[in-house]
Amino acid sequence: MISENISRLRKRKSLSQEDIASKIGVSRQTIAKWENGESIPDVAHCSQLADLFGISLDDLIHYNWSEDSSIGIPPKGKYILGTVTVGEKGQIVIPAKARKLFHIKPGDDLMVLGDIDQGLVLIDANFFLECFGQIQDLKKTNKGNSYEQKE
Repeated sequence: MISENISRLRKRKSLSQEDIASKIGVSRQTIAKWENGESIPDVAHCSQLADLFGISLDDLIHYNWSEDSSIGIPPKGKYILGTVTVGEKGQIVIPAKARKLFHIKPGDDLMVLGDIDQGLVLIDANFFLECFGQIQDLKKTNKGNSYEQKE
């Protein structure tokens, strides 16, 4: 898997084996061996490759192109988690992978935010309220600071 991932990612970024080699401090032959499956990079080089390609270390090592061939490896921290169908009463079922990744359990409260141009987003309601509270606190603090500065 890792050999195919390195090869495909390198080509997707329009980089040569020499480009990759110079960026992470190995020879072009080493990159060729990694891509051909003759050897595998150590953890330090895997980390450098993941950073260079802007993906997670886990995806560099484990991503299976045959399972998700139409999508390819997503950028680090970005996910395509599947589709949902809206039921007659507006209900949706969040894909299992999303529930696992974001620790969503039955009974959790999610905030639904929307923007006409950007679409909808689901966010943990408690996290949203905590952030909103912090913003309110900052506004109060900043008003006090600006008032003190005027005097």
